[in-house]
Amino acid sequence: MTRSLRRDLYAAGAAALLVTAAVLVGRPRTSTLLVGWPPLLASWDPHIGPGTPAAVLLAAATVAYGPALAARLRWRALLPLAWATALAWILSLALIDGWHRGIARRLTTRYEYLQVIDRFDDIHGTLRTFTDHILLTSPDHWPAHIAGHPPAATLTFVLLDRLGLRGGGWAGMLCIVVGATACVAVLVTIRALADETLARRAAPFLVLAPAAVWMGTSADAYFAAVAAWAVALLALAVTRGSMGCAGASGLLFGLTCYLSYGLTLVALIAATVLALGHPGIRARPALLLPLLAGLAVVPTVFTLAGFDWWEAYRLLVTRYRQGAGGVRPYGYWVWANLACTVLITGLATAAGLRRTGAVLLRREGGAHSKTATRLALLVTAALAALLIADLSGMSKAETERIWLPFAVWLLPACAFLTRPRAWLLAQAVLALLLNHLLRTGW
Repeated sequence: MTRSLRRDLYAAGAAALLVTAAVLVGRPRTSTLLVGWPPLLASWDPHIGPGTPAAVLLAAATVAYGPALAARLRWRALLPLAWATALAWILSLALIDGWHRGIARRLTTRYEYLQVIDRFDDIHGTLRTFTDHILLTSPDHWPAHIAGHPPAATLTFVLLDRLGLRGGGWAGMLCIVVGATACVAVLVTIRALADETLARRAAPFLVLAPAAVWMGTSADAYFAAVAAWAVALLALAVTRGSMGCAGASGLLFGLTCYLSYGLTLVALIAATVLALGHPGIRARPALLLPLLAGLAVVPTVFTLAGFDWWEAYRLLVTRYRQGAGGVRPYGYWVWANLACTVLITGLATAAGLRRTGAVLLRREGGAHSKTATRLALLVTAALAALLIADLSGMSKAETERIWLPFAVWLLPACAFLTRPRAWLLAQAVLALLLNHLLRTGW
């Protein structure tokens, strides 16, 4: 066993111990932590379901053939295959709980977006008075998820309903189908900013991520994809000089901020992309014009419609403290949130993050290339965004879904690992165990 592999195993072991500690410390405190199976919002319920055979077969096939296919396929064939495989993986895991509980019912519970579709009959009027219903003490206060997000999140499902695609099944499939594209966006970004080889090495880990357990069905999977494509288009803009990509990136960044307040932290990843593509921006300063113009569109539309983002966020902070956020102890969640991150990104990512640090510190042979450093900086930016979210105290629990938009940018750290099949197997086993042993809340 090489020294590097031994260190990888130490990092994975430390991550496993963190999860174990979160479980053992949290189990006697469920009344104040307000989750059923700390650190996850879940309950212990071993089960199998219709999706079990497909999930097991897909995992086995990806472990066996994924790395070789990712290395050999033409790039234009690899991207749709990655999306299709990620989609099948998310769907099969969701269907372990059956169609109704696993997909159709998820977005219809009392906390979710579909509960308030009828309150958006007059969209303009609802936006104008949106902030009047955020606090728990306000009349007809919004359910938790509607109050906790800017209205673009809810409007997505309102517009889906207006198109005739009504109910939890259509809403759930939207989140799954769009969410599965996040892996493609990350691959496009890695290829543009680092190189194709690293993107190919990362591909199987992005496809077979344990995060898929919560991407089917959670609206945060949809948010993750929108944010990921904003970053990907920015990477294409700065490396290719594309005005169209710059404008589209700005548009999606604006939308991202109106889907979730916390996703303003994606700005750290965007800033890293701009820094890595600095020569491109310096050579083509005109790219900033469509980028900023696109960025202004969504905020302008919502502001003119009467929605005040800053006022809404201020009220949300108060609402958060009125509800579960005011009860859940910061002292536990500030580190247990990181245990949730281990569960959505897997032990392979913990080892990959160790290698990411080694790349930046130039402490291991073969880790000194410019492209490896660029990928390491991208991953580090995502980790920094996640840690800021953690320290803010506005993400106490439920981070297994809330942090999906950051988690997809940690998974590429696995591109630095040797023995990819063994690490992929660990990822698949973790996802299968989570979905078969627990009834997750999302």
